Amino acid sequence: MKKTLILTLIALVMIGGGIFYFSPDIEASSHREAPIISADPQADNTDLYAFVAPDATNSLTIVACYNPMEEPSGGPNFNKFGSDVLYEIKIDNVGDRLEHVTYQFQFTDIVGNGNTFLYNTGSVKSINDPNLNVKQTYVVKKIVNGSTVWTSSALPVPPCYVGGPGHNDPNYAGPISMPNYNALMQAGIQNLPSSGGKVFCGPTDDPFFVDLGTAFDLLKIRPNAPGNGGGGKDALAGYNVHSIVLQVPKSEVTRNGNGNPSASDSNAIVGVWATASRRTTTVINSDGTRSGSGNFVQVSRLGMPLVNEVVVPLGKKDLWNASQPVNDAQFLSYVTNPELAGIINALYPVTDDIPTSNRNDLVAAFLTGVSGLNQRPQDTRTPCEVLRVNLGIAPVPFASENRLGVIGGDNAGFPNGRRLKDDVTDIALRVVAGVLLGPPYSTGINNQLGDGVQRNDVAFQTTFPYVAAPHQGYTNSHGSIVGIFNTPNGNNGLPNSYGLQQNFPNPFNPSTEIRYNLLKNDKVSVKIYDITGKEVRTLVDGTMSAGVNSVIWNGLTNEGNAAATGTYFVKLVTSAGEDTRKMMLVK
Repeated sequence: MKKTLILTLIALVMIGGGIFYFSPDIEASSHREAPIISADPQADNTDLYAFVAPDATNSLTIVACYNPMEEPSGGPNFNKFGSDVLYEIKIDNVGDRLEHVTYQFQFTDIVGNGNTFLYNTGSVKSINDPNLNVKQTYVVKKIVNGSTVWTSSALPVPPCYVGGPGHNDPNYAGPISMPNYNALMQAGIQNLPSSGGKVFCGPTDDPFFVDLGTAFDLLKIRPNAPGNGGGGKDALAGYNVHSIVLQVPKSEVTRNGNGNPSASDSNAIVGVWATASRRTTTVINSDGTRSGSGNFVQVSRLGMPLVNEVVVPLGKKDLWNASQPVNDAQFLSYVTNPELAGIINALYPVTDDIPTSNRNDLVAAFLTGVSGLNQRPQDTRTPCEVLRVNLGIAPVPFASENRLGVIGGDNAGFPNGRRLKDDVTDIALRVVAGVLLGPPYSTGINNQLGDGVQRNDVAFQTTFPYVAAPHQGYTNSHGSIVGIFNTPNGNNGLPNSYGLQQNFPNPFNPSTEIRYNLLKNDKVSVKIYDITGKEVRTLVDGTMSAGVNSVIWNGLTNEGNAAATGTYFVKLVTSAGEDTRKMMLVK
């Protein structure tokens, strides 16, 4: 029988690559998985990915993201890495829950002219352009079993994407801040002082995707449950993070130095987690500056998504962020007796009585690795929360990746590591609902649960650093255009005419903004068609408010594939009529 749930007291919130249990006396948002770290975004590790990329099969690629929900237009002090934060990527290649290979990152701020408020004083055409007034550099250090192996030189961080290109926008008068941001991003790719390693540190699109709006509204899935048919709204679309992307040869991280281990070799399995640390003491000086002293203390930790968000209770979340994997036995009971399973029993018409105790299937998925997939012999004796990846399992081509990973039949995906496209929200919901337990929990709605968001808002790159370029401040999608209305005409500030504006930029690659004017609240359809009249993508299908509305087309089709170079048409349909504009996608 279904349990009774007082919905006014409990809501289920999916965040930070996982799910968070939310009650009225807690303020939480995407990626903010613990009370203290939610007030310290520069040190907040939002997501961690570890995978073997199909274009770099001899290497391990790791992506660690920090600073949640960066607004692209958030100047004049744009987001950056913390110069007083020690960022680390840690690897256990033994199976004893301890770090054996560590990559440390420390950042330095450089301000050219302190007598101006400007981030950039003119058009920035190179990563070292003197017009870029605020710069950052960083140093990478590799440590193996406590001994420093090498230290890099000072490496550049690409700037935030202030704006540009955009000379064909009639509303934009003034210099283009960054006319070729792709060149700036590529300049951020640096070689490590090792045999073939690469690194990138800088702003990027937030690669995580989730419908937070419905999650906060008592888990109301749009358009309806179970949420496996799409229709969700990516709440992180248009926001940025700061990402550390590392690609190192497998031989540098396996215990025995084997650069091509087989999937059955336990040395092929490594555990990865990322952390951020601050000095024990911070002093606020009389001139407003701050200085830190003492040892570094860990304030953020992330390996597997989900564990701190939904498994660890509120009173121990900050303890989790400060703890080490070797001490994870203290949290084991929260995994074997998951509170979330009971909540799913009450919220959904799932198979009755999803087990809420003795959940050893969750222990395997999140704390020991899965036997025959990514579990070392030691793991069953030493459960701990790290992102385990079997380096001997061959990757599949990017276009063939199954977003459901292992439960979708793709052993190169989550929870065997985590790729950028892996839909950890849907996977996590289904695993907690018992799909690993077999029938009856592996069938029916239990194996269909999701949030309706199945892909990122922009396409990922197919070469290093794989994450997408950051969204730019000028064409950010989180505001409306002010000043183009004839407000004295008695129209209450509404636009003077109905219809589409020309998309910007045009031509475009890979995304473009489409604005349209509505004279009243109306049912709206915005669709993209190719030159043959075939529908390519539905962008809007619902009721929208009067005014200037905006939507971004990221160049993807309804199936999630990248649209080809060519001419496309955007069509607006409302009760007031239809309007169509032509645009060009150029790659």
